Amino acid sequence: MAALINSNIPQLKLLSKGKVRDIYATTSSPNHLLFVASDRISAYDVILKNGIPDKGRVLTELSLFWFDKLEHIISNHVITSRIEEMPEEVQQYKEQLEGRSILVRKAEVVPLEAIVRGYITGSAWAEYKRTRTVHGIPQPEGFLESEKFPTPLFTPSTKAEQGAHDENISPERAASLIGQELYDKISAVAVKLYTTAAEYAATRGLIIADTKFEFGLVDGELILIDEALTPDSSRYWPQEGYVPGRGQPSFDKQYLRDWLTSQGFRKGLEGGPDGQGWTMSDEVVQGTRERYLSARDILLK
Repeated sequence: MAALINSNIPQLKLLSKGKVRDIYATTSSPNHLLFVASDRISAYDVILKNGIPDKGRVLTELSLFWFDKLEHIISNHVITSRIEEMPEEVQQYKEQLEGRSILVRKAEVVPLEAIVRGYITGSAWAEYKRTRTVHGIPQPEGFLESEKFPTPLFTPSTKAEQGAHDENISPERAASLIGQELYDKISAVAVKLYTTAAEYAATRGLIIADTKFEFGLVDGELILIDEALTPDSSRYWPQEGYVPGRGQPSFDKQYLRDWLTSQGFRKGLEGGPDGQGWTMSDEVVQGTRERYLSARDILLK
């Protein structure tokens, strides 16, 4: 089973190639964009050389589910995921695009990663151990790794260009970047989105430890864009066996992050130990694929 590393749609103009998504302009629909979720995968802002078969389809299916489920809170950028409803110049690539493509509204992207944390883990835990803060926000003594915050914490980061690292920043700095009014609106909406999603996930036996949202503006209206609550943008833990004080098993990229770390990855080695990039073993590809499929199946079936 081959992974789709790069989409190939020569009749459309490729506008950008992100860590996962290829974004195209549609000639006959100038106010819309075509998002194509490839099977590329990244960790620590490094794109691995090989991909995860079906990953793009899993991300698309989950994003569409969450966009629909959360639409009562905020509108999103989705126009359609049905190839037959897309412009004619797109339809001829149906075999390649089926299940991994969304036609979306073109939006002005807000340059902020809107991270909501329900549990202390990852970079938040690393910062807390050093300074007793999370994104510069003081936290009480005595937190354990993976412990639940009393209330979900909105912790923004910068939205880095391809190849650069997102940077965790304080709420004050985030507000200075995008304006206090927009910051307040995004932080309130992001926490509500997370809380609603976490409540649903709990009914399926899953914990959403944290997640990242992205927002855009269309004619002044704030909307949800990019993806929503996928294993790429969220940490999913099983409720069964959850115990604070240690790392948790997960249905997300943590498995890949742990493997990279075990292989000697560190800042400065983004190009791989030999400068040729990082390639996952077959075992890591399969293990990651199984975790993504499990998250989808638990949430949707």
